[in-house]
Formats: sequence, C-alpha cells, structure tokens
Amino acid sequence: MFISSHFDSGNIEVVRAEQADDIRLRIRKDNQSDFFQWFHFKLFSQADVTHRLIIEGANTAAYPDGWKGYQAMASYDREHWFRVDTSYDGENLTIEHTLEQETIYFAYFVPYSYERHLDLLQAAQQSSWVEQEVLGQTLDGRDITVLRVGEPAEGKKVIWLTARQHPGESMAEWFIEGALHRLLDDDDGVARLLLNKAVFYVVPNMNPDGSVRGHLRTNAAGVNLNREWQTPSVEQSPEVYYVRAKMQQTGVDMYLDIHGDEAIPYNFVAGCEGNPSYSKRIETLENAFKTALLQATPEFQTEFGYELDAPGEANLTVASANVGETFDCLAFTVEMPFKDNDGIAHPETGWSDVRSQQFGYDTLAAILAVVDNLR
Repeated sequence: MFISSHFDSGNIEVVRAEQADDIRLRIRKDNQSDFFQWFHFKLFSQADVTHRLIIEGANTAAYPDGWKGYQAMASYDREHWFRVDTSYDGENLTIEHTLEQETIYFAYFVPYSYERHLDLLQAAQQSSWVEQEVLGQTLDGRDITVLRVGEPAEGKKVIWLTARQHPGESMAEWFIEGALHRLLDDDDGVARLLLNKAVFYVVPNMNPDGSVRGHLRTNAAGVNLNREWQTPSVEQSPEVYYVRAKMQQTGVDMYLDIHGDEAIPYNFVAGCEGNPSYSKRIETLENAFKTALLQATPEFQTEFGYELDAPGEANLTVASANVGETFDCLAFTVEMPFKDNDGIAHPETGWSDVRSQQFGYDTLAAILAVVDNLR
C-alpha cells in the first residue's frame, strides 16, 4: 500500500500508512502561507478492502466549517468522480471507502488539470471568434492568458470573466469551460446574439502556479490574488497586475469573477453594494441579472450567501469590488459550493464538474438579459 501526490495539483503528506483501517494523512500548506484545505492524492492498495483515511488537523484548515456536511470526491478513471463516505469530528476528517480496484484518486473537488487548461485554450482558438493573448508570465514562468471572444467594434459592450484566482476552487474553470462551449457554438442563438452585442475577455485560470502546486488559495509566492487588486505588483502578483492592465486598455462594462465557497452549500453571487460609487443604476442592473439567472437555471438562488457590505465599506482589494468601482460597471463574485447545492441536491455527486459546466453555460442567458442596459 502506498499513497502518492507527485502530480499536477497533488497535495497530501503521509503520516502513517501501514494498515488499511488506520491511514493517517495531513494536508500540505500553500507555499509561504498558512492556507490549506485542498487535497488530491492517489491510493494504491488491495481491492475489496475497506480503507479508513484520517486527515489529521482538519480543524486548523482555512475554513473548518467547510468540513461540516462535506463528502470527499473519488475517481477510478480520473474522469468520472463520485462522493465517498466522509465524516468530521471537529478535529479530523475521515474518509471510508471499500476499493473496487487497486488504485483510486481522492480530491477535495474534481481537479481541473493544467493540461486540460492548455487544451481548453487551444480548442477555443480553433474558433474564428477567438484570439488568444499572453499578457505576461507567472512567478513560476507559466503564461497568463486571456481569450478574446468576438470582434471589438464601436458600441459593443466589453464583458470580462476571470476564474481560479483561488486555485483550489477548480469548479471555477469547469464553469468557464461550460460558458465557452456555449459561447463558441455557432448554432446557439444566445451566443450569436451576445457576440453581436458584446466582446468577451476570458481568463480561464488566473492562478496556474497555485493550481499546479496543489494550493488552496494562493500563488507561488503565497499571495492571495483576490486581495491584490488595489496595488498589484509584478514581483508578488503578476497575474493580477497584467490582467488589470489589460482591463485598463479595453474598459469593462460587466465583470464576473468565478469562485467556490467551502462552507455555503448553494450557488450565489456577491455584488458591489458596499462600493463608494454604488448607484441606483448598478443596483437595478444587479437585480435584473439575478432575476434573469433565477429564470435561466434552478441551480441559482438569492436566499443564502454573504452578508451585504455596509455602504462605503467594500473591500476594494477584492476583484469584483475593485473592478466595479474602477469602471463603474456591473460586477459580481460568483460562488459555487464544494459540497452540494442543497436547493437541488444530488447526493451521489454533490456539486460537480458537470453541474459547474452547466451553470457556466446557463449564465450566458442571464448576461444576454442585461447586456443592452450595461451602459
């Protein structure tokens, strides 16, 4: 029996692994950071034997409330993922599973590999609508890439989508894959109308270094990119620095920053009500978008989410608040669960890669509903 995490987005440390019913593990912290919660590892052992894997110190993870009601994900083929029996005792997270084959992968959520990321960029580039641009390099030397979808023209709105500022929130890139799939479908009426009215700038992965390193929340330097939007730097946060510089060139009429939330078992959005320049116009646009998204998919809801910011008290280091304030535009953080969407639960898979893709696909209809009124 052995456990490995020496692969793309792998993360686990083995404390003890001699007995199948008492495997002891710990999650490695992000580099130069105290954040940790993402895990991804492979177990090789004996089939038809029940294994008990105990992740020690789960209560000191970044979001210990995220373990309550959480079920870990597993896969035998790395394509189809399912939930496995998982419990949390307030200190340790315990995964129990009887192996059907000799090897199995476990992960905090369905991984989105760097190779798949590169494939997504190249597949999108095959469309005549798409131009790929490398804005700069990360600290580990990876490309910071934006896809321009549609032809810029006078009167067209400019819509930005970014994902995976927090690399462990892999559902965000699955969301982007679903959105791109629809946006690049020449036979889809929503996509054709949108590209007549708007040009999209899409960053599928804002944090490729953290993604490959198996980080939860930070880049290679241990920096939380979603707290860098007021004063990004090439030395600490080049990912934000170069994307924000490109936004200054293009302007922004609408912005969605895609994330995952560890604790809240629902899909929801967080707006800009705390921004100093928040106005009736932005409030009206926010309400119109939320209403349209409610109509587009039952996976969305507005009852559960974050507490609203008091007027003038938004954290302008956060992407959606900063972009909304800088460009006086409609801007949201979109959050998806690591657990399940309790409003429309699916216990076998919980919230999943497939549902994340569909949510991205469906969100385009809500964008279409507001695009004419963005300015």
